Amino acid sequence: MPIIKSAIKRVRQEATRQKRNTLTKDAYKGLIKEFSLLITDKKIEEAQKLFPTVQKAIDMAVKKNLLNSNTASRKKSHLSKQISVKKTA
Repeated sequence: MPIIKSAIKRVRQEATRQKRNTLTKDAYKGLIKEFSLLITDKKIEEAQKLFPTVQKAIDMAVKKNLLNSNTASRKKSHLSKQISVKKTA
């Protein structure tokens, strides 16, 4: 445990930030899982309706520095390819 006053405050701040970051990460990961389940269940129309929400959640994670922008672009690209491949199949 820290003894110095500023170090004690830093521990509190980090705990708060960790909770906030966890909420954001869980939000986009949960949406990606839901999206993938819709794709595997062949509910393409519902997946298309959910896709903008998934993109927004990923973009928010980038904005909060939880994801690298290239990683986010790759994830969005993979998700959009899943829609197009299932739509044509």
